[in-house]
Order: sequence, then structure tokens, then C-alpha cells
Amino acid sequence: MDPEELDTRFMRMALTEARKGVGRTSPNPVVGAVIVRKGEVIAKGYHKKVGGPHAEISALEKLGYKAEGCTLYVTLEPCNHYGRTPPCTVAIIRSGISRVVVGMKDPNPNVKGGGCKYLSAQGIEVKVGILEEECRRINESYIKYVQTGRPFVLLKCALTLDGWMATRTGHSKWITGSASRGFVHRLRQGADAVMVGVGTVIKDNPLLTARNGIKQSRQPLRVILDSNLRSPINARIFKTTNEGPVMVVVGSRCKDSPKMDKLKKMGVEIVKSPMRKGMVDLSALMDILGGKEIMTLMVEGGARLNHSLISGKLVDKFYIFLAPRLLRGGDGLPMCTGRGPARIDGGLPLRDLRLRKFDQDIMVVAYPDYEAGRGTG
Repeated sequence: MDPEELDTRFMRMALTEARKGVGRTSPNPVVGAVIVRKGEVIAKGYHKKVGGPHAEISALEKLGYKAEGCTLYVTLEPCNHYGRTPPCTVAIIRSGISRVVVGMKDPNPNVKGGGCKYLSAQGIEVKVGILEEECRRINESYIKYVQTGRPFVLLKCALTLDGWMATRTGHSKWITGSASRGFVHRLRQGADAVMVGVGTVIKDNPLLTARNGIKQSRQPLRVILDSNLRSPINARIFKTTNEGPVMVVVGSRCKDSPKMDKLKKMGVEIVKSPMRKGMVDLSALMDILGGKEIMTLMVEGGARLNHSLISGKLVDKFYIFLAPRLLRGGDGLPMCTGRGPARIDGGLPLRDLRLRKFDQDIMVVAYPDYEAGRGTG
């Protein structure tokens, strides 16, 4: 096996380690590390939680910080600054590691390239860019967050094959099968927050917790957009604040009320947001959520919220589940409600499509290409 193939093989191992931290490290990135001596893996590690050891340190700890002449494979550039933990570069140098292979440089504009430069200056061989696209993909939320201060927005919806989210009466349980719904719980587990509109709370009375049979170290923040505070006080989501935090976003003109006070006593956070065209200003809300260190936001809302987010160019990634079922009518609930384009070329193009099958359902994962489309409104 040539050196390039070996580097790729060991970086894949580091990526496997990194994925173990998904949903646990925000607002930090997920990072995996592998230490190799003479072609053999002698230690692995990953970043498990904020404030805990970084991946490189986790691996080095298993060796007593002694790795003379070894190669370190790490999915993200080692840090070279003091934050919640000391810089990893110092530990790497002291351990005796002679070569470091990095998947991608840290996109944080305050630290980008600093770790690699410091290691090189100390005589360590540094190679950057092995499986870079995969390393970037597992940290796409982190990349957007450190560059914009806003969350990476995932929009999830389930549709029949003829494009409906619900019947004419609003009934939607269940369009997809249990395997698809199980994967949605895994998506929730990896998100910092899950958001719906008040209409979904009134119609479906959801819990919005991650329930996949695995004990959760934490639950995502559950966010309800409710500009006039219409959510029923007895909704299931308000009865489960002990299981995970709940936030209700009301309009800036929504007056304090006994209902608001009662929700606060139940443990619900009330946030007032600027309004736009009679609705919560979603762009302003992204800044609010970013300020609360929400790095990944998953949206499971209705047609109106979907339209507003897409029209505002706020969605970063789509998870669309297609079920082998036809409603046969023209009066169901579509994925979006609102004014659409006059021409087909005014639609929103999607790129980097990936398909995955869950029993009889098909999941489509794609990214919006706002620049390629002539318009989304």
C-alpha cells in the first residue's frame, strides 16, 4: 500500500472516531484522532464533550503522552491557543510525534492555520487535506457557526410520492415507516435545537425529543415559533421540561400575561423576537439562536414555516423523506405554502444529492444552491 493510500486509510479511522462525538461537543467541532507507529494503530481518541480533552489529547493519554517517532492523524487542525483547554500543539510536540496528517484546517478565522504553522516551525512534518471534503462535511455546522455566528439549518419533511405532507384534514401519522422515523430521532440527537411553528404544536402535540432507544447525554432545545402565544398550556412539550429545555419565541409586541408567567414557572424560556410581515423575523431569530450557542438547528415545521425559511435563504441542508403512498387528490398539505415562482427556472436548484433507503421509504439529502437559482419566491 502506497503512502497516500495509508494516509487515507488512517484518516478514515480518525473520521470514525470523530463521528462518536456528534451531538455532544457543540459549540465545538467533532474531531477524531489516530496515532500510528510503523503502520500499526496504537491509540485512538475523539472529542467527547465541551471542556473535555480534545481528540489528540484523548489518544495521547492512552500512551502516557509518549509517542516518539509516531504519526498522528487528526480530522481537524490541532489548536494552538488557550481556550477551555490548553493548546494541543504543545502536547503533540512534547510527546515526540514526528509527523501530523490533518484532514482540514480549522475554519475559525481567529485560529486558521496557526496550529499547522506552529508544528512545522518546531520541525514536525505536517500534511494537510487528506479526505478534506469528508472532514468538512462532518463539521459543516461548526464551519458555518464560526464564520457567521449563526446556526446551520437542517429542514426535514416527510412527503407522499405525490408531494403531500398531510391529507386535506391535516392528518399525517404516519406517512413514513418506523425506520425513517428512527433516523429522524438520530438527527434530533445530533442537533442543538429542534424548531416547529405553533400550528404544529396545536395540530400534532409533539414532544420533539430524541428517542432512539439509546440513553441520551442531553436533549436538544425545543423551539416553538408562536408570535401571539397561542400554544395550549397543556401541550405535551410543556409537561416535559424536565426531559429537555423548551423555548417559546413570541413577537416583540406580545404583552406579558398570566399564561406567559405560568409557562415560565413550568420551566419554559420565553424569548421576544423582532417581527417581519406579521411573523417572527426568522433572520433575526438566527442571530438570537447563534448567541445562545445553537450550532445546528433542525426544523420540523409546517408548510408556511418551510416556505418562509426557504424564501429567506436560511436553509442549509434538506432531509426529505419520500413514502410509497399516493393521496390521489389535489387538496392535501404541500411541503410549502405561499407564492411560488412563475417559471420552472425560478425554482430552487439542489446540489450534492444523496439517496438512502429505509425499508420502502427513500431519504433525499441535498443542499440548496441559492446562487444558481434565479429566485426562490
